Amino acid sequence: MSYDGAGQVKALVTGGGGFLGRKIVEQLLERGWSVRVLCRSRPASLEALPVEIILGDICDRQSVAAACDGVEVVFHVAGVAGLGGSWQRYYRGNTLGTRNVLEACQRQRVGRLVYTSSPSVTFDGTDQCGVDESAPYPKRWLAHYPRSKALAEQMVLAANGHNGLLTCALRPHLIWGPGDRQLIPRLLQRARSGRLRRVGDGRNLIDTVYVDNAARAHLLAADALSPGSPAAGSAYFISQGQPVNCWQWIDQILALAGLPPVRRGVTLKMAWRIGLVFELLYAVLRIDSDPPMTRFLAAQLGTSHYYDISRARRELGYQPEISTAEGMQLLARELAVHNRE
Repeated sequence: MSYDGAGQVKALVTGGGGFLGRKIVEQLLERGWSVRVLCRSRPASLEALPVEIILGDICDRQSVAAACDGVEVVFHVAGVAGLGGSWQRYYRGNTLGTRNVLEACQRQRVGRLVYTSSPSVTFDGTDQCGVDESAPYPKRWLAHYPRSKALAEQMVLAANGHNGLLTCALRPHLIWGPGDRQLIPRLLQRARSGRLRRVGDGRNLIDTVYVDNAARAHLLAADALSPGSPAAGSAYFISQGQPVNCWQWIDQILALAGLPPVRRGVTLKMAWRIGLVFELLYAVLRIDSDPPMTRFLAAQLGTSHYYDISRARRELGYQPEISTAEGMQLLARELAVHNRE
């Protein structure tokens, strides 16, 4: 249902019908905030919540301007994710869409903007072991998604302090948990079809973040945005605070779904070459969907990438309240229900 309360709408969540966006909406409502959501279609996941829904696209300036009217805080979560497709698709949805949000915030005198970025904005295909926010943007890009997100993040941080707008960017890594309709379902689908292969030697460590923790980080970031705050104009890695072995974690998820562990694998070099072939093939044939393997995906699956979240702990007061073990138990309940259906 839509919310038509007389009180002023205080928060806007773009992409509020998505996995992370929905959690942010729920946590804002628990605080007693008035919430408005901008999304392209009316999501069934929000029908039972007391939120105002505005149908529109972040690529449409008028829709974004209308959504930002009367808002005090914007959580810009909407974006285009994926491994395939044209540069224009990602640039339009992630970079230009974010520019529209920034311009609308400044025009409507929004006070605070929290942008959902990605750790991939610093990823160049090599190991990242305990890096912090001083890590630079890479000189080469393995995919359109991280490049478009990096351009958007730079715009958001550069806009801090202009026309009274305070901004920051969060980089949550591999968001998971009950309600996920992307990461875990795709993982299980690959496993069931026999197409899941371990990439590399199976010893790489990765960061993840449980969805409730990622959402709470966004609220803490909004709280921290004030004149003179170190949060203003800053980016933060967000994770569980403790890396996991990538392939052991994947095997645990498979076990929760009643599936066997990954037994077959390829070297990182081979996966990289296969990814390059698929990228070239999809480009020549102009296939606008995700290839089964890309260089970026091969590197993500075969290298270590985990981050130092000390800055988020110190400046935002962030702590991963739901542990990985507890999150896996909650995920297990959902998968058990699906297994019975």
